[in-house]
Amino acid sequence: MLVASPAFAARGPGGSDGGVKTSGKKSGNAIESRITYSGTGGGTGAAAGNVTPVGDWTPPACWYEPVSAKEFQKQVEGQYNEVVNDPQQPNYAKSATGQFRDIYKDGKYKNYNLDKAGEGNWWVAVQDPARMDDPDAFTCSELPFWVKNGDTPTVKSAVTPQILAELAYNRIILPNTKITLAPKDTTKVNLPTWAWLDKATFQEVSVTAALNAAGLDIQATTTAKPVALKLEPGTDDAQTYPASGECTINADGSIGEPYAKGKADRTPPCGIKYLRSSADGAFKLRATVTWQINWTGTGGTGGDLPDGTFGTAQDVTVQEIQSVNR
Repeated sequence: MLVASPAFAARGPGGSDGGVKTSGKKSGNAIESRITYSGTGGGTGAAAGNVTPVGDWTPPACWYEPVSAKEFQKQVEGQYNEVVNDPQQPNYAKSATGQFRDIYKDGKYKNYNLDKAGEGNWWVAVQDPARMDDPDAFTCSELPFWVKNGDTPTVKSAVTPQILAELAYNRIILPNTKITLAPKDTTKVNLPTWAWLDKATFQEVSVTAALNAAGLDIQATTTAKPVALKLEPGTDDAQTYPASGECTINADGSIGEPYAKGKADRTPPCGIKYLRSSADGAFKLRATVTWQINWTGTGGTGGDLPDGTFGTAQDVTVQEIQSVNR
């Protein structure tokens, strides 16, 4: 949503209850972000989910977007009228809203620069509504500012293809990671259990973010490619294959190797051996896939983004091998 500086954020000129996933729609008097998204990745079903960045990096919680002079006037005037005519609004909120309006109507700027509408646009801070509790959402604290056509905004977080790519990163939905096991679901103590994922399940997935508003037409596509599977047996009394628990992606996109008759004496390239039974319960085997992520954007831009992960857990019952004494 488009926002004013926190200093003017009563219900804030430029504030909105809308989301960034709209396309040029308006919520009350507030203009919502014009960024649109296409493609959600390859995830379907209840177990599918968003990619989690490796490390402490996160996509931006706020940024700046251009708004035409007429749109900006309508937004500010509308919110001003809404606040000052609301008897439930405290006087300080009405005063702050009026001060904000004065800057653009009769103060530093005149009549919202409507007479210069063909020469430039307003740039306004936008917050991701899904991260309103994140302090980073309030780091874009610049008041709306005017940028002439052809000039580049000097603020750090003005929207660019890379920012679009980072926002698209946050909207990639990955498939669940329920792996195929042999033996299936129930295995035996000290018996190597083969694990694999079909190549059709783990393919590249991508999301494109685009912004075409106020003379700015840019886009970026963020693509995630699976590169490794990590197995966590759910107990320390287990051995993984390979020992690191990291199963690499095969050339055809599959992970591991399906078990087949005649492989009983072989060590699985990807798998687990449990060293004790799960008694009356089951171990939670967690399979986490690491995805390598990069992007391409308008003007030949592009590069790498931090790797991401997504994993799900499944129950594995481990039984003691029964012997018969005669």
